[in-house]
Formats: sequence, C-alpha cells, structure tokens
Amino acid sequence: METTLILLRQVLIMFLLAAVGFTAYRAGKISNEGGKTIGNLLIYVSLPAVIVKGFLVERTTERMIGLLISMAAAAVILAVCVLVARLCFKKDAIASFGAAFSNPGFFGIPLITAILNDGAVFYIAPFIAFLNLLQWSYGVSLLTGKKTGLNAKQVLTAPFMIAIAVGLILFFTGLSLPSVLTKTLDFCAGLNTPLAMFAVGVYLAQCSFLKMLKRGKLYAVSAVRLVLIPLIVLALLTVIPGIGNDIRYGMLISAACPVGSNLAVYARLHDKDYTYAVETVAASTLFCVVTIPLLVQLAGILWSM
Repeated sequence: METTLILLRQVLIMFLLAAVGFTAYRAGKISNEGGKTIGNLLIYVSLPAVIVKGFLVERTTERMIGLLISMAAAAVILAVCVLVARLCFKKDAIASFGAAFSNPGFFGIPLITAILNDGAVFYIAPFIAFLNLLQWSYGVSLLTGKKTGLNAKQVLTAPFMIAIAVGLILFFTGLSLPSVLTKTLDFCAGLNTPLAMFAVGVYLAQCSFLKMLKRGKLYAVSAVRLVLIPLIVLALLTVIPGIGNDIRYGMLISAACPVGSNLAVYARLHDKDYTYAVETVAASTLFCVVTIPLLVQLAGILWSM
C-alpha cells in the first residue's frame, strides 16, 4: 500500500506539472514551436542524462546478470505488446502503434525512480532501446504500409543509443566522473519530469475534450494499452522465476505507461491523422492516473505472496 501511495502522489505531481504546460499553451506562453523545443530538450538533453545517470552504479555480478535478464524480459514484453496490439487493431495503424508502444522514457522513469531509486533506470535501459528501435522500424512500416529497414547511422547516432553506450562504458570500466560533471548530469536529469509533463500538457491543450470523449476508439486503445497488455505482462513477470523486484516493477511500469508521444510525431511526419494520434496520447495519459497505481498495487499483492 505504501508503494501505491508513493506512486499515486508522484502521478498527481506529474499531472499538476502537465497542468502548467496546458495553461501556458492555452495562454499563448508556449507556442507550437515552443512545444517542439521542449521535445528536443527532452530527447537530446534530459532523457540521455537520466539514462547515463542510471548506469553510475557499482559493477557487481548481480547487476550484470540483472542487465541480461532485463534485456531478455524487455524483448519478450515488447513482442507481446506488438502482437496483442496487432490482434486488437488490425485495420487501424494509429491504434495499433499506440497500443503497442508506451512512454517509458518520459513518463515511466519518474515513476520508477519515485518508488525504487535512480539505479533502477539501469534495468529499463534495454526496454527503452528496443522500444525505440521497434518504433523506427516496425512502427513506421505500420503507419506507412511500407516495409522499412533500420538506418544504421540513425540508430547509432540516436541520443538514447549514445547515452546507453556511454552508460555501459562507465558501468563496465568503473570510471568515475568528476563531481562537476555528475552535478551537471544531475541538473540535466532533473529536467526530465517537468519538461516531459509540460510536453504532455501542450498535447492536452491541443485537444478538444468534448470531441475526444466522444471518440469511442480512444477508450479501446487506452484499455488495451493501460489494462490488457499490463495485465499480461504482470502475469508473465509473476510466473517467470529469478527476476528481482527492481526489474519486475521497472518492466511493469514501463509496459503500463500511456501511449508514447512519438505516435504524434510519426503521424505528423508521415501525413497521418495527427489529431487522432494526439488524442490517443492525451486520453491514455489521463486514464493512467487510475490504472498505473492499481496495477502496481495488484503486483505488490501478488509478489509478496
């Protein structure tokens, strides 16, 4: 129960931050261009800083084994996400993309660090990496209807991949950064939650809530993304032996996060229904304030038995 209360408090804080972004956009203090700038700061500054910081832990055999377990778990969970989403929304590419891919980097990390610690980010780095690779390949082909391969240069130079590579080097070599760099890293990582929620607020401000609430498909996508898939993941994490609680909770929260904001980015990039994509992100983000704490509470009951 204590974990659930901590998580609920963190979710409420995040929604208050989203309200700041919402109000600023509606008041004309954040423009569409400003919203893109916030997104760039998230992608190129704060999220990489959070990932690198997550690898600044002591190298132990336990952590090395945990990293391998988390890689295998992430691959299985994401395969399940893609399969379930495709079965539920065969003829709706945006819904299938939205249901398959969550938002662990911007939404999940603040929740995970709230109930666990910064070191838990170490175990969800593979999930973030695999998810982005799938979005760039499978996700784009889903939206465009064309088979697309991975561009090696784009993958290797992506901010999150560079951050993971740097983090792995620091972890395996045991190198320690000067205090001035770690402090800078701390400040940049600290931007992740407020900037991410400001961005969510901007997305919410672009939606007509009355129209959004009347679109029945949004409820279906949210139900699959926030309830069906996380329950399947919870069952898998419960029956598979040898998984520590840091990995279990990290993977569960990552899989239970709302629709990833990249859906709106890719929809605009490929001339798809941008409004529908934004509404899908917004609706699932609103509903997750209820679903994530309940799922974590259920997991706490199951995993303490």
